[in-house]
Amino acid sequence: MSDLLYSEIEEELRSSVRALLTDHCPPSAVLARCEGPEPYDGPLWHSLAVGLGTAGLQIPERDGGAGASIREVAVVLEELGRAVAPVPYFGHAVLAVTALLAAGDRELLPALADGSRTAALAVPFSTAPGAPLPAVAVGPGGRLTGRITSVADALPADVLLVPAGGRLYAVEAAAVTVTRRTSLDLTRQLADLTLADAPGRLLADGQEPVRQALLTGAGLVASEQLGIAEWCLGTTVAYLKERRQFGRALGSFQALKHRLADLWLETVGGRAAARYAADALATDSPDTAVAVAVAQAHCGALAVRAAEECVQLHGGIGMTWEHPAHLYLKRAKADQLALGTPGHHRNTLAALVDLPI
Repeated sequence: MSDLLYSEIEEELRSSVRALLTDHCPPSAVLARCEGPEPYDGPLWHSLAVGLGTAGLQIPERDGGAGASIREVAVVLEELGRAVAPVPYFGHAVLAVTALLAAGDRELLPALADGSRTAALAVPFSTAPGAPLPAVAVGPGGRLTGRITSVADALPADVLLVPAGGRLYAVEAAAVTVTRRTSLDLTRQLADLTLADAPGRLLADGQEPVRQALLTGAGLVASEQLGIAEWCLGTTVAYLKERRQFGRALGSFQALKHRLADLWLETVGGRAAARYAADALATDSPDTAVAVAVAQAHCGALAVRAAEECVQLHGGIGMTWEHPAHLYLKRAKADQLALGTPGHHRNTLAALVDLPI
């Protein structure tokens, strides 16, 4: 029987990550960065990856990592979702590291574990587990040619993991043309990659490493969505306790109480779904595919609804650029489209449990 409660170690990890983000990633700093030329916070990423050692949480100790499980990675993602932190954690520590571990290649792992190098998986961020991958041609000597659009966390990456010809290759980012796109989510930029006879090092035959990375990513993005929903709910409740209208706190009006109560219940359900998906991935449960589909089907819609309620119930100030609510709405909507939409995962779930679509 799975224990979905947070362990003492997980709570300590949460406390450390939250303290770092509170000190170095307040909403004002995130908003200011969105207006600048550099979308990612390099010093914060260094503190998170190197100072706290979260970059290599699921990398084995023999390769310089912490030897932790995906459950710990999920806890970090909850806190990053709460702060909409502009760091490449998801692309690096979730997608790229999972693909490398599944490929069995250990050459890059020590540098990724200690944060000296950053990696990204070169697939469109909207790619669902099992979906077709971009066509990249493989020439003599492992030279890769092709174009991959909308890759998450590719801008700060030193090495790119590129699926091509039914195999997985490692390509130095310096050998690839990386073009920044205008992204809905200002805190996680997308980029297009153009490979023109770029040299690649073979990591693995077959698509299993990529499939495993996408499945893990789909399960863990639910933890980030949970963090978004919890921040939006908590911030909205605090605001409605203080904001007064007609001589009463807005939170005292029954209609608003009902809306927040409904959202709280959905958030509790989202926490259970996200935790179960993380635990199933960590323990390689036979129900992993079902757990991931349930988590994404629920948490994708939950984060968007929570962010919409946050914007609406903050009234006029919630519609302004100066308030961070719009950052959470954009991250929630971008996450809802990432690694398969809720509708896609509902269809997947129906097939897994033999329900008619």
